[in-house]
Amino acid sequence: MSTHAADPLAALAALPGVPDAVDSVRKAVDRVYGHRVMRRRSNEISSEAALRGARASAALSGADWALEEVRRRTDFGGDPEARTVGAALRLGVEVGQLLSIWRQSPLRVLARLHLVAAGDTADSVGRPRKAGEAVDEPLIEAPLPDAAEVAARLDGLAELVVAGTSAPALVTAAVVHGELLALRPFTTYSGLVARSAERLVLIGSGLDPKAICPAEVGHAELGRAAYVAAFDGYLSGTPQGMAQWIAHCGRAVELGVRESTAVCEALQRGAA
Repeated sequence: MSTHAADPLAALAALPGVPDAVDSVRKAVDRVYGHRVMRRRSNEISSEAALRGARASAALSGADWALEEVRRRTDFGGDPEARTVGAALRLGVEVGQLLSIWRQSPLRVLARLHLVAAGDTADSVGRPRKAGEAVDEPLIEAPLPDAAEVAARLDGLAELVVAGTSAPALVTAAVVHGELLALRPFTTYSGLVARSAERLVLIGSGLDPKAICPAEVGHAELGRAAYVAAFDGYLSGTPQGMAQWIAHCGRAVELGVRESTAVCEALQRGAA
């Protein structure tokens, strides 16, 4: 992601198809925020969205558990799948605590997210990977940037976030998500962190202030193959590829909205 332009994210927002994706997402979010249940029970919707988003993000990282299993379990310290689900759940809780820090110190937030996901104090936790360190990241098989490139591109991403942008929240969230997925900056759980950072941007931007539109649900529903194919567009760096990725992220948000709308309907019927 080049940072040479004054506001490169705003330039992406003008790509063919992106304004339509942005408009569609905004309308979908406005509809769910206008649901009558949101007036009285928004905290319940937020909690359920965090749970469902965590389940979906873990599924994309290879731990595809049923929602009720995630809801029922209390021990996530066993096999690798259980640890992945536990990491996703912890991130779902942590994101809301980091909103005030993100715009001033995004790298500090990313380090914190990895620390929370890993849940231990190993030397590799909470910092970008060093040269020669192995990377465990299910699903993403793209070439791995070396440690020096990771450090430089993380700095560039942080500069974009701190500088601010006139671009819509969807565009910023998609770029943050895509760049972290491309870099895989940590030895573990980079995918979980990337999707959490996407959600953090959507919440912190004001598009989804109550955290009720879990994009992770949409990413999982669209499927791992479609996720990887859209991400390949991001990796290409071409205008068409970038627009494809942003539109994919937009569809994911809309599906997250649909999920929370269903929760609202269930609460309204007294069935949840």
